[in-house]
Amino acid sequence: MDWAFRPQSVEIKSPREIEKMRAAGRLAAQLLDYIEPFVKPGTTTEELDRLCDAWTRTHGAVSAPFGYHGFPKHICTSINHVVCHGIPSKKQVLKEGDILNIDVTPILDGWHGDTNKTFTVGQVSDAARKLVDITHECLMLGIAEVKPGARLGDIGAAIETHAHAHGFSVVRDFVGHGIGRVFHMDPSVPHYGKRGTGLRLKAGMVFTIEPMINAGGFEVEVLKDGWTAVTRDGSLSAQFEHTIAVSQDGVEILTCRD
Repeated sequence: MDWAFRPQSVEIKSPREIEKMRAAGRLAAQLLDYIEPFVKPGTTTEELDRLCDAWTRTHGAVSAPFGYHGFPKHICTSINHVVCHGIPSKKQVLKEGDILNIDVTPILDGWHGDTNKTFTVGQVSDAARKLVDITHECLMLGIAEVKPGARLGDIGAAIETHAHAHGFSVVRDFVGHGIGRVFHMDPSVPHYGKRGTGLRLKAGMVFTIEPMINAGGFEVEVLKDGWTAVTRDGSLSAQFEHTIAVSQDGVEILTCRD
């Protein structure tokens, strides 16, 4: 069944619960701000993982990815043709011209704050820069569709239309998701779709929007480690993610960075 049309049971969060989510989201945003200066040639993704783990614990939180269904690290680090769920490694050294997605999810007081950003490492090619910029625009256009009464398909349609207009494709194998005390829950949020279709949004819903945009085809493969997803054709992939709440009159980005 298409994710956009799967029956879904979605939790409506109270103002107090959204305030808890707001605190977790703020911490996640601060974590990405903290790690950014370390994203430079010569740094290993293992070192980025170590730094993020230490910072998270210092701020009274724990890293949701660590041990999640056996995931071995505290953050996901996805370089170049890696779409998502890249595993930090001592052998993986950042090089000039790489693009690197860092995905973080601290748990603060029992609540998850989930966000990611694709960073550029030193000077990158014009093609890589365009992909990163358009992917961020796709995220923000998707968020702009969120309001009470809108449909999930409106979000996916906005993202897909913008990506395709620039010659890029939208990954279909991975989607955004509801979040709260649980890491992944309903609703599932496809980054493609048709306007006027899918779940109708209501105030109090909280979920992620996290488009993965490929320079080539949308097809992906998961490597033998069971986690690392790569583009099938070896093309570059970029991603950005925010956790958002449907408000009474629109949308609030809970993981907004300064």
